[in-house]
Amino acid sequence: PPAPLDFDAIDFEDEAFAEPEPEPEPPPAQPSPQPQPQPVFQAPPRPEPEAETLVSAATDASVNGAFNLLAHTVLTQNARTLEDLVKDMLRPMLKSWLDDNLPAVVERLVRAEIERVSRGR
Repeated sequence: PPAPLDFDAIDFEDEAFAEPEPEPEPPPAQPSPQPQPQPVFQAPPRPEPEAETLVSAATDASVNGAFNLLAHTVLTQNARTLEDLVKDMLRPMLKSWLDDNLPAVVERLVRAEIERVSRGR
């Protein structure tokens, strides 16, 4: 069997056990100079065209006033909905159409039914 080591006899301060000196850090590398970017050609900015209006300022103000009045009127009439307004507008048109066309429609349907029943006998 191998002989046990006598740790007391070992001189740990001997140069053989000394830690090696750390190597000095290299100086930081200088970044390589970046080439200058080539200038990009840009057309000179054009002035924004002035917005052309279809109506004069007076007409525009008049129309805005009319729409504001309409909106105010609609909102103050017991908060009627658009559906209610459309019903009120369509009622006379529908009455007129029915007055003009209902008799002819009913007559045509009655004749067709009479012919169907008379053929069935």
